Amino acid sequence: MHVSTFTFRRQLRDFISFVRRPGVAPRARLRIHTPMRGAVADWMAGPGAMRLFQWALFLWAVNLVFLGPIAVAAATAGGAEHRLDIHNIPWLQALLWAPIVEELVFRYSLRRIGQAVWVLPVAVIVMLSGPTLTAQLLLLALLLLMYWSAHGRQAAGQSVAVSARAAQWRRSYLTLFGWAFHASSLAFAAVHLHNFNLQQTPAWLLPLLVLPQWLTGLVLGWMRMRYGIGAAIRLHALFNGGPLLLVWFIVHFAQG
Repeated sequence: MHVSTFTFRRQLRDFISFVRRPGVAPRARLRIHTPMRGAVADWMAGPGAMRLFQWALFLWAVNLVFLGPIAVAAATAGGAEHRLDIHNIPWLQALLWAPIVEELVFRYSLRRIGQAVWVLPVAVIVMLSGPTLTAQLLLLALLLLMYWSAHGRQAAGQSVAVSARAAQWRRSYLTLFGWAFHASSLAFAAVHLHNFNLQQTPAWLLPLLVLPQWLTGLVLGWMRMRYGIGAAIRLHALFNGGPLLLVWFIVHFAQG
């Protein structure tokens, strides 16, 4: 399926269809002249910058017009306050740290389920630790190990034999993939409740606070499955950057 050659409208229809019936189909066959294959392409391939910007613009528009007002109303009703300090915007954390770490935690293993046993625990530890020096070194070690693993499989022609037990476990995962996909999006949204000082916000209002992150998680999950983890990370960074840049402009304009 040449999803990469679709217009944005056709990609949007593909996204809606995927969300309704998630599946582990092959990645989109990108029309690019590159020797990249397998796990290396998982990081390096993806749609162009303009298409990523279209998806970010779609998310910004939906969140601004529909989901954002609902989240604001829920925060106002429950007394929740956002933790963001508009005078000290964490640019590196939003544009580099969070996209890499959160994609490793919530979406990398959707396709690389065999690596989840060692990638996911380390990524969760890194995410919970925050961008401390120790966590940064641990993340770097994890990325190097993932690169070494991918390079080793590619050099070996990815001809590693799969045991019958592993094959049966993978088949079981494939039957439950839809649940795993939607659970990852819900977990991604739930983690962003940490962005708020919740005060005495009722539990039934909490899902409304993170509706924008829920939709974003669905799109990032689709992007991960159709193109690769690298494409999801780039879209994640672009999505984070837009609102922060807007806040920065507003703050400096108001100060002026």
